[in-house]
Amino acid sequence: MQMIKYDRKASSKTDINFLGLEQAQKVLRFHKSFPNYQPTPLAELDHLAKELNVGKVFVKDESYRFGINSFKALGGSYAIGSYLAAQLEMDISELPYSALISEEVKAKLGELTFVTATDGNHGRGVAWTAKQFKQKSIVYMPKGSSIERLNHILAEGAECSITDVNYDSSVRLASENAKKNGWVLVQDTSWEGYEEIPKKIMQGYLTMVLEAYEQLCMLDEIPTHIFIQAGVGSMAAAVQGFFASVYGENRPIIVVVEPDKADCIFRTAAANDGKLHYVTDDMDTIMAGLACGEPSSIGWPILRDYADGFISCPDRIAAQGMRILANPLNNDRRVISGESGAAGIGVASEILRRPEYSNLKEQLNLNADSRLLFFSTEGDTDAENYKKIVWDGAYSI
Repeated sequence: MQMIKYDRKASSKTDINFLGLEQAQKVLRFHKSFPNYQPTPLAELDHLAKELNVGKVFVKDESYRFGINSFKALGGSYAIGSYLAAQLEMDISELPYSALISEEVKAKLGELTFVTATDGNHGRGVAWTAKQFKQKSIVYMPKGSSIERLNHILAEGAECSITDVNYDSSVRLASENAKKNGWVLVQDTSWEGYEEIPKKIMQGYLTMVLEAYEQLCMLDEIPTHIFIQAGVGSMAAAVQGFFASVYGENRPIIVVVEPDKADCIFRTAAANDGKLHYVTDDMDTIMAGLACGEPSSIGWPILRDYADGFISCPDRIAAQGMRILANPLNNDRRVISGESGAAGIGVASEILRRPEYSNLKEQLNLNADSRLLFFSTEGDTDAENYKKIVWDGAYSI
């Protein structure tokens, strides 16, 4: 496990207003219009906090989100809803769920096709959203993708296939086919010339973040540290942008966590040369949702200017995080967290429990008063692999 530590900037320049409290409230109002909306729970793990010798441990459990076992539908639904609103020359605040599924809106828009590339959760979220809005979706998955995750996407009515290329090449395939066929690309990463929909996806994630913020406020708690996992960095940037906007210079210390086989954010932070750095290998990590080799062009500047540390970790640490959350101490709440969702708790537990990481503990100012927040962004989206790790001890430390 390696860490790059950034010193806090006196004045950060990247705009984060589009991820602030007012925008988050607007996004939450949209998601509340869905008939099956419920805020996901914030688990308060006091016995784990005692074991780790910190003040508090909080875990936002996204396995309950919209019945699809991950947070990803938040981004896809807000982006697609915003796109449909723009086509109607309206603002999304004027188009709650009931309006978007109406025959009147469908008649005006006709049948649209939304296309994306995914390791699983994002594609399922796009497919679920398209089904809700009575539209079509096509999803491409990278080679080595889980058949179980493929079947979840197919069950939402999408056309879905596993390609013979890696994630980033699957994204390019989706983009090329969108241009060729007149489809709408809904991708959670961005590049020059493609930033509006990824921006809306980032804003969609704010519902999760605002819920956590409000739940913490009800407990009269302010986190001192947030460990947030990253693939392309969009969700991590949404979390970072919101908390930096709300708390300013008093924001929590935020640490970005990635798999060491797909650590494009870590490599970009390490180089610190103003360029994005890519991972071009197969990225064969169990953290499928984080197996992305190219940073988001709009996510990275926020992380660069506001994050405090970047950690690259092996699969065994995420697996340890899964087992810790699946086996709660005493009457702590159980959290079923998938490979990507448990990466943050795995990293933090290693830093706090193992003497060889005492230097990282000191650099991050982790102590008995620290209040740690984690986002478990998925449940057992690949149930077979979850059992291999949690029950059978695969990827043990």
